[in-house]
Amino acid sequence: MSVAQTPLEQRIAGLIAPGLADMGFELVRVAVLGREQPTVQIMADRADGSLIGIDDCEAISHAAGALLDVEDVIQSTWNLEVSSAGIDRPLTRVKDWVRFAGHLAKVEMSIPGPGGRRRFAGTVLGADETAARLRLDDGEEVSLPMDGLKKAKLVLTDALIEATAQEAGVADSPQQPN
Repeated sequence: MSVAQTPLEQRIAGLIAPGLADMGFELVRVAVLGREQPTVQIMADRADGSLIGIDDCEAISHAAGALLDVEDVIQSTWNLEVSSAGIDRPLTRVKDWVRFAGHLAKVEMSIPGPGGRRRFAGTVLGADETAARLRLDDGEEVSLPMDGLKKAKLVLTDALIEATAQEAGVADSPQQPN
């Protein structure tokens, strides 16, 4: 994953990603929120690109929860939340930046980016292993170092909803003339 993670989040991701892959899923993000009784959030996609369902989340929860219990990575009581990445998903991997090129995103940097800014919004242009690219509202194109991304997330728009529905095969198809 490209987005900055804590060492604990990196450890959890490293532990669960191989098992998820064996189950036909890809890890999108791990986040650990809270201190006294932390919540481990896992976001996943189906490796084949089809929609993730409640049964999938349940299977991931059982597998990841058991592994985290055995490895004892969190010493206190903790909660586990498993979900799909959703429509306005985080952009955590190069493949996400490529897949969602043309859609709007908001980005927060952990280090200053071009012009000393830490926050950017614009149209996703793609990415490679070193940088993600955005076209800002003023037309300027910026290249943001992948290792400097703190958060990157798609913005919910009608175009994103329509594209996601088409991918899922639930969008209305254009009427064919008789």
